[in-house]
Amino acid sequence: MHDLIAGDAQALSAKLQSHRQRLFPPEARKQLRRFSSGEAAKLIGVDDGYLRRLSLDGKGPAPEIGPSGRRSYSSADIQALRVMLDEGAKTGRRYRKERRAEEHLQVIAVVNFKGGSGKTTTAAHLAQHMALQGYRVLAVDLDPQASLSALHGIQPEFDVQDNETLYAAIRYDEARRPLADVIKQTYFPGLDLVPGNLELMEFEHETPRALLQRRSDGDSLFFTRFAQALDPVAERYDVVVVDCPPQLGYLTLSALCAATSVLVTVHPQMLDVMSMCQFLLMTSEMLGVVAKAGGDMNYDWMRYLVTRYEPTDGPQTQMVAFMRTLFGERVLTNAMLKSTAVSDAGITKQTLFEVSRDQFTRATYDRAMESLDAVNGEIEALIRTAWGR
Repeated sequence: MHDLIAGDAQALSAKLQSHRQRLFPPEARKQLRRFSSGEAAKLIGVDDGYLRRLSLDGKGPAPEIGPSGRRSYSSADIQALRVMLDEGAKTGRRYRKERRAEEHLQVIAVVNFKGGSGKTTTAAHLAQHMALQGYRVLAVDLDPQASLSALHGIQPEFDVQDNETLYAAIRYDEARRPLADVIKQTYFPGLDLVPGNLELMEFEHETPRALLQRRSDGDSLFFTRFAQALDPVAERYDVVVVDCPPQLGYLTLSALCAATSVLVTVHPQMLDVMSMCQFLLMTSEMLGVVAKAGGDMNYDWMRYLVTRYEPTDGPQTQMVAFMRTLFGERVLTNAMLKSTAVSDAGITKQTLFEVSRDQFTRATYDRAMESLDAVNGEIEALIRTAWGR
């Protein structure tokens, strides 16, 4: 049986690598698409006509002109336009989004006890949304299954070597290294990634041993290690998005202790809500123990995000109403709608931000994008409120 499983794993890994090489030739690396003039204007917060005037006046990066005469901009172009508009602004309006010196780093832990709740999809789209809006973002893949890494073009068994995950920065032995050493740039300007793979499970195995040894060498407790690893790179980022594993282990507890905010994803079905109930009970108990040991449990905000929501499904609508009655404003006003556009993009290991509108029916794409923008916009507003803006 051991040989059978190993053979299946090797065969599947080889096929996935071959699939990536076909999808993203010639270097098997993903590249972010260009954005239409209208998309760029929306991201910056100006009218499309204003961008056209800037282009005609020779101000800012020149757009690429397609065969049909349509203008398009790269993500780097969009950020350059933000910088230019900020420098020339005569009012108090800011086009650049980076946090100010007095504003603290936002660390958002995306959590759920149950797989299939849309946790990784939520984390990926949130991180990419914030990067496209001009924030400096670090995404941390804390799930040994490494789906967030795969979505960003990093196949864990090929592209992530030993000691190249977050585990490298929080391990207990002399092989520990700075987090800066394992951060990878992505094809999204403004978005860096700490990849994951099965190596992360070592932290789950080693932490009980470290706790039993009652270390007397001054080494930090497990729940402070993530936050301490982040400290040296904090000034480089505005937002950190952590995709936690679907279990309440030491990795998840470390993320919850490092977090300034918590986003709980939940699919509005009875079994999923029952599972979330168990997750909340266990989390409350564990965090209580950590708090007594000196952990900081004060969050800027905690919200529940309804995912894979079908508004025409009666039982789902009832479940959402039940959650809103019970939790009030802690349930995000906007829900992440179930969409074939998101699932179809995932087949090619892409997010909705990476695919263009012409690859779907317009109604399907627009409905999914409106849902994403509404959810991520609401989360962005919570971040800005935490900064006092």
